[in-house]
Amino acid sequence: MKDVVGVVGWQDGEMIQADAGLESVWTSIRAGLRRDVGARMFDQWLKPVRLGDYCPESQTLDLLVASDFSANFVSGQFGDRLRMAWRSAGAAVREVRLRRAPDATGPRLLEVVHVEPATPAEDATPVAIASNFLPRHGFDDFVVGETNRLAWSAAQAMAGEATPRFSPLFIHGGTGQGKTHLLHAIARAFSAHSPAAPVLYMSAERFMMEFVNAMRANETMAFKGRLRAARLLLIDDIQFIAGKGSTQEEFLHTINDLIDSGARIVVTADRPPQMLESIDPRILSRLAGGLVADIQPAGLDLRLAILESKRAVAGDPPVPDAVIDFLARAIRSNVRELEGAFNKLVAYGQLTGRSIDLDFAQGMLADAVRANARRITVDEIQKACAAHFKIDPSEMRSKRRARAVARPRQVAMYLAKKMTPRSLPEIGRIFGGRDHSTVIHAVRTIEALRESNPDMDADVRALQRLLEG
Repeated sequence: MKDVVGVVGWQDGEMIQADAGLESVWTSIRAGLRRDVGARMFDQWLKPVRLGDYCPESQTLDLLVASDFSANFVSGQFGDRLRMAWRSAGAAVREVRLRRAPDATGPRLLEVVHVEPATPAEDATPVAIASNFLPRHGFDDFVVGETNRLAWSAAQAMAGEATPRFSPLFIHGGTGQGKTHLLHAIARAFSAHSPAAPVLYMSAERFMMEFVNAMRANETMAFKGRLRAARLLLIDDIQFIAGKGSTQEEFLHTINDLIDSGARIVVTADRPPQMLESIDPRILSRLAGGLVADIQPAGLDLRLAILESKRAVAGDPPVPDAVIDFLARAIRSNVRELEGAFNKLVAYGQLTGRSIDLDFAQGMLADAVRANARRITVDEIQKACAAHFKIDPSEMRSKRRARAVARPRQVAMYLAKKMTPRSLPEIGRIFGGRDHSTVIHAVRTIEALRESNPDMDADVRALQRLLEG
């Protein structure tokens, strides 16, 4: 991008060369802005703005300011007005970007970029949002189950056109369960119906870093102004401001001002407000005063649904049902790791041309499976089988051979062999001091029954799901 001294424009339907150059156009625009926004606001924020580079191919003009804070604030407050002013002036400028001047001193911070709405109209106005916002995450690709339904419903209400009945929204849950996905979905849906409303998304760590740098650069007012201009503020992982006194004080003032102004606030954390340590009680009170929604670890049914949704758009090579079932049962720690394991299989298959089968999946994901393995005990298996078949747990170790007792005991032995690292002699001893040959007979019996008896297979599958969580 090179500096220019003139710009092609239109007047009365004819293309003209603006001989006076950008400076004269900018002078005229500045005069109009001063009238529109008032002398005080103009002198503080718009008077220091100067022209930068122009790209004729994209018809993009850079306007330069002294700092990243000023760029963010001016873009959020006056970006739409500046774009309309340049278009109305007859200049071939379709987009205006606020940038920190190359010769400006001070720290470089978060840059604001313009992201088009998901389905923009011809004259759609770009939205000023944080550069780490991920517009590809939406509500449509968030798979809903019983463990995340409340958070999903609350997020939709927060993003809707109607004013939500609660604010802030506090979403908590473990790592990789979908909290950040919901934040991005809220921002995307909100921007779709309110494209001119400033949206600000940042992690708590970024909030803290920007606040500290603003104090060092003596630009705290610009920092405060940019935050308070937001109509939707999204803060991820609020637990990271624990113990940071001055940062917490500024965050408290920010959320108080935004709540009073009717802005929407969404905050996430890895635990509920009452369990956040070393955070100002006033902040916790404010956060808990809205709606608190949790996301529990995904159960087997939800994990299967998530994998089905990914398989539907993955393309070749096809992923068979047996592999989907294996992944859902083996990767239980969090949704992000589950999706990562699926992506790894598909990517490897696409790159190498190899088909995906169960043996291939088990080999490729052996380390992930070991990391996710929960130690299921024989005692847990005995209790689960006793409850399922409605017998007393002590019967698992008794000498009784009645079929009503022996069959559940055989199922428990079979599961102990399949789901624990115990040896056959160890399993026999736990089941009332039986010989290892008794365990072998039980395993073979249940395997045969699973093939010939659908009810037995269903019982065993139900017990496996229960024990795997």
